[in-house]
Amino acid sequence: MDAIIGVCGLVCSECPGYLATQANDEAAKERVAAEWRVYHNNPNINAVYVTCDGCLASEGRLGGHCLECNIRQCGYEKGVLNCAYCPDYSCEMLDKFLAFVPDAKTKLDEIHRLLR
Repeated sequence: MDAIIGVCGLVCSECPGYLATQANDEAAKERVAAEWRVYHNNPNINAVYVTCDGCLASEGRLGGHCLECNIRQCGYEKGVLNCAYCPDYSCEMLDKFLAFVPDAKTKLDEIHRLLR
């Protein structure tokens, strides 16, 4: 399977929530939710929140954060596959996020370099 790169550069196809969703594994989604509740210090994360078909999906199941993600929304408004394709790459909103996720920055930089 080819990697599914989210708008922000996260690899959706490696996300435990995505993988559990695609496997229709409710127990795995519950485990992911429990891990994320601790990691994100958010007691409201549950199996529904982690249920996701990847942020590139325009229909179907989107994880809780995908629904509220400003980066994803911006990418859709600009009609880009991910931020590396944006003529404004890289912007302040994305840079703030990528400071916490250096692997996503590396992935987007690599894609952006190949596009030039």
